Amino acid sequence: NKMGLMKEVIKEMGNKSREFYEFVLPPIDMHLTDKNLKIIIDIPGFSKKDIELSLSGDILSIKAEKIMDEKDSKTLISNQRPNKINKKIRLPIEIKEGEEKIGSAKYENGVLVLVIPVTKKSKNISIE
Repeated sequence: NKMGLMKEVIKEMGNKSREFYEFVLPPIDMHLTDKNLKIIIDIPGFSKKDIELSLSGDILSIKAEKIMDEKDSKTLISNQRPNKINKKIRLPIEIKEGEEKIGSAKYENGVLVLVIPVTKKSKNISIE
């Protein structure tokens, strides 16, 4: 039964790529200037209301989930794009608990852009 096996393989690949998405992706770029940290996160296919952001110390959490409406459509290949993202990112700047600020957050055309004000540069540690 070659067909059944093929289906299983595709399904397994789908599951793997979904896991890959949930842990590895979304792709993230960060740009640090003296004034702020700009974070660009690629999460296509979600709507603004599906995305939840929170900042705790220097850990940014991104959660997004979309509810799939599957009764109308016949899905040939599914799970290639994530319908759930749950990611924590450690930011390369020092943020004290209770002083978390997000300057702005914009989600447009599948790209989320966050600007986080940098309060101060981290100090260099002198090695003796």
